[in-house]
Amino acid sequence: MSETHAATKNRSSVRSLLRLWPYVRPVRVRLFSAAFVAIFASCLGLVFPLVLKWMVDGPVADRDTGGIWLGALLLLVLGIVEAVLFGFRRWLVARPLAGVEAAMRADLYRHLQRLPVAFHDRWPSGQLLSRGTTDLMLLRMFLAFPLTFLLVNATTILVGFLILLIQDWSLGLVLMIPVVPLVIVCSYFESRFALVARRAQDQVGDLTTVVEEGVLGIRIIKGFGRHRSQSLAFRALTQRLRATELEKARLLAGVWAVIMAIPELAVAAALVLGTIQVADGGLSTGTLVAFLSTALALRWPVESIGFMLAMSQESATATERFFEVMDVREEEEDAPGSASGGTSDHGAGRGLRFEGVSFRYPDAEAGSTPVLDRIDLHIGPGETMAIVGATGSGKTTLTALVPRLHEVTAGRITLDGEDIALMPRERLRELVSVAFEEPTLFSATVGENVLMGAENADEDALRRALDVAQAGFVEDLPQGTGTEVGEQGHSLSGGQRQRLALARAVVGRPRFLVLDDPLSALDVHTEALVETALRQVLRETTALVVAHRPSTVLLADRVALMSGGRIAAVGTHQELLRSSEEYAWLMSGTERDPGAGSGAEAEAASGPVEESIR
Repeated sequence: MSETHAATKNRSSVRSLLRLWPYVRPVRVRLFSAAFVAIFASCLGLVFPLVLKWMVDGPVADRDTGGIWLGALLLLVLGIVEAVLFGFRRWLVARPLAGVEAAMRADLYRHLQRLPVAFHDRWPSGQLLSRGTTDLMLLRMFLAFPLTFLLVNATTILVGFLILLIQDWSLGLVLMIPVVPLVIVCSYFESRFALVARRAQDQVGDLTTVVEEGVLGIRIIKGFGRHRSQSLAFRALTQRLRATELEKARLLAGVWAVIMAIPELAVAAALVLGTIQVADGGLSTGTLVAFLSTALALRWPVESIGFMLAMSQESATATERFFEVMDVREEEEDAPGSASGGTSDHGAGRGLRFEGVSFRYPDAEAGSTPVLDRIDLHIGPGETMAIVGATGSGKTTLTALVPRLHEVTAGRITLDGEDIALMPRERLRELVSVAFEEPTLFSATVGENVLMGAENADEDALRRALDVAQAGFVEDLPQGTGTEVGEQGHSLSGGQRQRLALARAVVGRPRFLVLDDPLSALDVHTEALVETALRQVLRETTALVVAHRPSTVLLADRVALMSGGRIAAVGTHQELLRSSEEYAWLMSGTERDPGAGSGAEAEAASGPVEESIR
């Protein structure tokens, strides 16, 4: 994220905001119409001083009561028309800009679903949430107001100064003196404010992350009595954000004071000079009134420059933050060679095969030790292979490669002889079903959560999957399979969530099944029932199962022992108990004896294990 920020921080605000054009283009007619209406209404306000000039030099000087009433009526009509036009402008932009915000949010969500898992591993979820909520609301507000009025106010100022110069060029030049210092001040303010605005928006993302983690981890916080430390950490972040917001306020207050003070001095100077000219007879009273009224009408367009620049800078940084995510490349549907019909040697080996597979994470340093190194493994059709290894040996990473949650760094993985890198992901994930050790459920019903594993599965398939997972507890829920499980499924126990995740994996009768220690949260009695039902499912599929307990290992036909990111041994459970000291140690659950050898010692260690699983 920091690298992306560094790459974009030198981009000008205009260039950043121009990236919104593809979203604005469909509603450009209404936006341009709204801008034209606003310009017309604003310029209509400059007619008021001209009416006042006519009234002062005409009906007021001539004591013409009828003319005064006519002028007042004209001013009233102009005011009503101006108000109606501004209301019409608001109506023109409200609906289309809400659509722009919705389209951007939908695109961001769709894009996030298609980004690699490695991206989500790196980015805090709060940063993504703030980009999809706060930043997009800020952009909608910018498109609705500052964008239009930057154009409207600029046009109004140009037209207003033209009117001033026509009325009296000398006084007009006096009012134009502040232009140079104002440009310098605004340029300095823009560069400073851009940095502070970016820092504030990033801090909002950090704060959102802490809030999300605090809500999702409330059981841990309460269980360990850490609410005070969490509150202190949250307070520290809010203090940082408060300091940044105050810095923004100071910058805005400073530039606003300068922008207001300099023009006021110019108006005062013009008033003095104009009064002298009226006294000398070189200027009519009506002209002076009109001149000052026009100058006062230009106060808001000039004074709003600081406010508009501030909102523009915040919107530019919001645009950068949005496109920082959108510019990340999505997962490619097909590998480069797939378009040319890459070969798939179906006859070379059916089932699931790893051929010289190596993997290191994309952000790993060049030359670092790979997480997986030259994995060669073959799981025959209908066979179940258990993966066993110590913590950190690469078991979970290996299983994540099969559905292409990560891409292999070297080598290839084939399903029935077809390279998965040449498959569209949609097809691959129809063939492969997964259940992770940490079961994730969504804020939906039990049935909807399970049927995520197979889009077209029917009620019978749902019931069968629940039976396999021994999820009979569903019938005791208030609405059965129609019961909402709540966010993350926290209304259920860990074992219940794990059984629903297992049901989701088997509901579609997949050809290939990847299970990452799917029974770890179950009690021994429920585990035995699930294993009995799961054996029937495993006969119909090719399965890769990460196992930590002997009972889970016994579901497999063969076992692969992983050590240090490599396959150390492959064989049946009994064979590895007798031939591998490390495997016997892992299955026994006892502490390793540093002096133990591999011969008789391994044989001795296997005895209690075999006894415990008979």
